[in-house]
Amino acid sequence: MKIQHITYLSLGTNQGNKLENLQNAIDLIANEVGVVKKISSIYKTPSWGFNGEDFNNICIKVSTLHQPETLMNTLLEIETSLGRERSNQVGYQNRNIDIDILLFDDEIIISKTLMIPHSKMLVRRFVMAPLVEIASSIIHPIEKKQLSVCLQNIEDSSEISVIEEKLIRPITLSEKYNYIAIEGNIGAGKTSLSKMISAEFNAKMVLERFADNPFLPKFYEDKERYAFPLEMSFLADRYQQLTDDLAQFDLFKNFIVSDYYIFKSLIFAQVTLQKEEYLLYRKMFNLMYKEITKPDLYVYLYQNTERLLENIKKRGREYEQNIKPAYLQKIHDGYKSFINTEKNLNLLVIDVSEIDFVNNKKDYNYIINKIRNF
Repeated sequence: MKIQHITYLSLGTNQGNKLENLQNAIDLIANEVGVVKKISSIYKTPSWGFNGEDFNNICIKVSTLHQPETLMNTLLEIETSLGRERSNQVGYQNRNIDIDILLFDDEIIISKTLMIPHSKMLVRRFVMAPLVEIASSIIHPIEKKQLSVCLQNIEDSSEISVIEEKLIRPITLSEKYNYIAIEGNIGAGKTSLSKMISAEFNAKMVLERFADNPFLPKFYEDKERYAFPLEMSFLADRYQQLTDDLAQFDLFKNFIVSDYYIFKSLIFAQVTLQKEEYLLYRKMFNLMYKEITKPDLYVYLYQNTERLLENIKKRGREYEQNIKPAYLQKIHDGYKSFINTEKNLNLLVIDVSEIDFVNNKKDYNYIINKIRNF
């Protein structure tokens, strides 16, 4: 399990639309760094160390999976993307955005490229005032004093004032949803995405236990003979697992992500079963479906057949290697029919055919933003 770290960042701007600069930076930090948990008021402060326009300064609390060096590099990239231009001029300068790491957990880091806690934070009122607003009781790792006490002892007498404008804290998936079900064809990446969301947002996971099904390898060898026992066993297993696993969690307090939903059983049964078998199967499904907790959001990951076959080959499950393109297309058609007719699910379709969200952070962020803004 990946470890979440708490970092406090200082943001400042004295050029252009200052409110917009800060909001854009916060939004990018939420996308690229982690969950923005707190935002201070905006403090109007005179330029510090040079003659220039007044600054708007804030501090934010962020939960991140990044290590300090990665965090610093990511923040530099965010500054650059927002138009920050660094020059070789000595001393302080005007800037449209400036982001500094103040604290990272309770660590003390001194290297050629990074110093945490920030070496000048305790002498800057425009940093300490917004920081104390959101973290007054935090202990400074070197001074061993609460930040509120450090602010009281500060020698900087600069005049600062709080302005009325407020910034918007980006909401997280866990605040918007309690239960997300992620679905897709064989090899679409639903389990990978579920695990990534769980790691970033500390979600409880419900993963399909497909590997334990004794009928699955036999089905790929003789579909006609083993289709019905396979689909019935899958239905029973999925119903039992969803019932048991969801019962462990508080659906009002826990954030839950699953890599399948019970409707998957119906879609695959439509493809694999004969008409009489399917009618019997549907009766059993309808009885079970009434008892299953419905997700707040149902996400369907679409990948074209070529990419699916590549993914299936790459993950190397022996019994999947003979899957035919026509079979994958039938499954997709089943999902498509379900998507077009099911009216009672909050349903989002995301085409992931041309992206690699497992290995490309920007592609992953694209999916998270689609879910967050849906």
